[in-house]
Amino acid sequence: MRLEKCWFCSSTVYPGHGIQFVRNDAKIFHFCRSKCHKNFKTKRNPRKVKWTKAYRCLHGKDMTQDSTFEFERKRNRPERYDRNVTEQTLKAIPLITKIRHERQKKHITERQKQGKTKQRERDAKELEQDIQMLPKKVTLSTQKTKVVVKVSQQQTEENLMEE
Repeated sequence: MRLEKCWFCSSTVYPGHGIQFVRNDAKIFHFCRSKCHKNFKTKRNPRKVKWTKAYRCLHGKDMTQDSTFEFERKRNRPERYDRNVTEQTLKAIPLITKIRHERQKKHITERQKQGKTKQRERDAKELEQDIQMLPKKVTLSTQKTKVVVKVSQQQTEENLMEE
């Protein structure tokens, strides 16, 4: 079973799904859905369309350099497999996906830190400009003080006997 990548959006195209377009020079293009095929026919650049993987990588939205991507790279030459190597590879796949997900979460939080700091700066600036619009605090000269009273019940012999 060969999983292809969509030429336009870089998503996975499973067998029996999507559209395959063969150009006159025998170059094959795989598309995951008609949306990608129509964008290809209208000669749109995937790097300029916001929902594509190429756009997200180009603008720093997705991770581009990571060692876990090496495992899903397409290899065109056939390799001879033995049972031990295949078994180790299948055991390593969940670990690699877990590592990739953790790195993606870290990448997203690092990306969002910049936006949060900019938002705090904007909020602070707006607060400085419009500080007179806030209601002033009313301070009372007589402040209420809380009195704490400790009540303890002496246990008599009768109370201990009842319990």
